[in-house]
Amino acid sequence: MEPNVEIIQINIAGEDKPGMTSSLTAILARYDAFILDIGQANIHRSLTLGILFKTTAEKSGFIMKELLFKASELGVMIRFTPINPDDYNAWVSRQGKNRYIVTLLGKQVTARHIAVATSAVCEQGLNIDAIKRLTGRMPLEEDDRVPKSCIELSVRGTPEDRDLMHERFMELSETGVDVSFQKDDIYRRSRRLICFDMDSTLIRTEVIDELADRAGVGSQVREITERAMRGEIDFRESFTQRVALLKGLDVSVMQDIAENLPITEGLERLMTILKRVGYKTAILSGGFTYFGNYLKQLYGFDYVYANELEVEDGRLTGRYTGELVDGRRKAELLRLLCQFENINIAQSIAVGDGANDLPMLNLAGLGIAFHAKPKVKATAQQSISTTGLDGILYFLGLKDSWIE
Repeated sequence: MEPNVEIIQINIAGEDKPGMTSSLTAILARYDAFILDIGQANIHRSLTLGILFKTTAEKSGFIMKELLFKASELGVMIRFTPINPDDYNAWVSRQGKNRYIVTLLGKQVTARHIAVATSAVCEQGLNIDAIKRLTGRMPLEEDDRVPKSCIELSVRGTPEDRDLMHERFMELSETGVDVSFQKDDIYRRSRRLICFDMDSTLIRTEVIDELADRAGVGSQVREITERAMRGEIDFRESFTQRVALLKGLDVSVMQDIAENLPITEGLERLMTILKRVGYKTAILSGGFTYFGNYLKQLYGFDYVYANELEVEDGRLTGRYTGELVDGRRKAELLRLLCQFENINIAQSIAVGDGANDLPMLNLAGLGIAFHAKPKVKATAQQSISTTGLDGILYFLGLKDSWIE
């Protein structure tokens, strides 16, 4: 670097006013200063602006004098910091380090939550580059809306012990906030496909339990269901046993059950936004095609893959037809859909709650355990337990101000 070159950082703080940034940068432009970096943040009506620029020793004094006068005229504070060229070059060399996004999501994100999360990040040798709020501004008075709060941290570096950091984040989830940790790369910014489990994910029930109640075998089927969801028995075996118990049930009950399905909070908002921004959506369910197609018609899913119940003379036979959609098949279907849509598997998202969802959750670029059993939550990459399905939008980095 030339001997007469100077690098100066200016930091401005004060009340935000229209034209402030343009008037300050106009001074730099007048003296042909080269801006190396710039960043601005606003909280309430307060502005913080930082500019790092390069100039010559002959011009630096004039620039700082004019900036000082302009800051006084605008009623803001300004601070000048000379930067050593070696320090600047060392800072530039660090930009190639891994970047990650840490998302804190809950009904309320408190100072304690932020303190614990940032402490876990710091312990891993990661540096926080930026913090922003994704949810809308918080009113002082409670309103009728379901509260949501989301804070996103952009961090840089390489975690020293990811397992330990994951444990710290899991501890936070027990206090009412979900924490997502994702690599901030080109794939995170270009997700294109999202695949959902259906039962206890898109709907707040297990359809096979609803059918079992109508057949008078509810308690028997629920016991098998719980064992399967906890991963205690093989899904194929449990599914075969449960379907066999439905033998003789009139198929007319399926329409009544479909029309009264308890839809999970946030599904309509989530699907509206996903379709608006061009996502392909799929239901990959160990449940039944009839109910998947009903949801497809209601919300516009692009694909449905589930199990087909065999029917004879208007009644269930206690058997199913075709290949069973179990955990292995869900992962296989996810991979096939990525190939069909001509996208990288890293651009996919999978959402589910049960042990049979783990293969697709671990295969997808972003796997989210949604209100899942403890074993599934502990194994999955990410989890949401504090909000509805539209909480997924914040894990994608979308802001309320963009969405609404």
